[in-house]
Amino acid sequence: MRPPEEQRGGRAADEQAFDAFYTASVGRLIGQLYAMTGDFAEAQDVVQEAFVRAWERRDELDLNAAPEAWVRTVAWRLAVSRWRRVRTALAFARRQGPPATVPPPEPHHVLLVQALRQIPEAQRRAVVLHHLCDLTVEQVAAEADCPVGTVKAQLSRGRAALARLLADTELDPRTARGWEVRHG
Repeated sequence: MRPPEEQRGGRAADEQAFDAFYTASVGRLIGQLYAMTGDFAEAQDVVQEAFVRAWERRDELDLNAAPEAWVRTVAWRLAVSRWRRVRTALAFARRQGPPATVPPPEPHHVLLVQALRQIPEAQRRAVVLHHLCDLTVEQVAAEADCPVGTVKAQLSRGRAALARLLADTELDPRTARGWEVRHG
């Protein structure tokens, strides 16, 4: 429980006191965590995260006791937790070995993706779900949470837009070359 004189100041006084605490100690804490971690950017990150947590608990945090020690302890624990996650991820990566070689995308795939990026998002989603993921119109409607008629309209407009965008390319649906790329 706070003394009566602190209760009168209310929320604004608490926020001002916290702001003063932050201003007075943030630089010192970053310096201390930098010395502890050896990484300035990491020190800044964990100290800021610790202050966020202190702000969330400012009603419980006694600014007259040792709030700086609390923030420093939280920041240190955050740094250690990050190191553990990184160490675990690195160990996992080492166990997996080098990543498999992935061939570059085929030129026709690049053309298709470039064209898809130029049509509205709803049309693009409908076209991809229906034609590339092989979902029925009803399944697309369920996944997109929209009526079947809307999906049909998006598919029609999307296909028309793609036909215009892919005209005179190897994916042009009007040419035999486009047919060979898709079905050859």
